Amino acid sequence: MWTATVPFADLVRRRKTRVELGGRAVALFLVGERVFALDDECVHKGRSLSRGTLWQGQVVCPGHQWKFDPETGAAEDRDDCQPVHDVRVVDGVVYVAVRPRS
Repeated sequence: MWTATVPFADLVRRRKTRVELGGRAVALFLVGERVFALDDECVHKGRSLSRGTLWQGQVVCPGHQWKFDPETGAAEDRDDCQPVHDVRVVDGVVYVAVRPRS
């Protein structure tokens, strides 16, 4: 199931944002020309990833600076993995899959 979230133009301007999908907070990030969606609550300490930064194509948590691959959710140098959601852009609107990939 897909949910319309924000206009793509908003991400071009801001590079990141937080949206709610059925009671689940999801962080959207624009990396290059691609949009990625990860659960907003960091698997490490529960901090909001949408309040973090993008650095060299990775999402950096504001809590303890854990770095996540936005495509796979894999944490750098760790076994932990952040849940990721499929994303598509249709007619200038970012759609996100409600359930994360398994």
